[in-house]
Amino acid sequence: MEYEEILSQKTSSIFADAIIKVLLNRRNLIRVSPSWRFKLITQDPDDNKFVDCAIAGQAQILVSNDKHFKVLQSIDFPAVTLLRIQEFIKTL
Repeated sequence: MEYEEILSQKTSSIFADAIIKVLLNRRNLIRVSPSWRFKLITQDPDDNKFVDCAIAGQAQILVSNDKHFKVLQSIDFPAVTLLRIQEFIKTL
């Protein structure tokens, strides 16, 4: 829901809805329900859900331009590799 909200703010609700539908229908989508809350982001605790899901889903990277995620670069365990959107696009 947060993805849809942010996309709607930056584009339109129709575009955001379309992107969410595309993402949810991807074959490589893994839905996870984290059983542990790491609470690694203290400045904006609402962002922790993304980190917890990345860890639970054993994601190789987490992509975000949100400044609150920068704290992940200084945490050794659990290791979460953070890329800014521009860096991620370069890897594609």
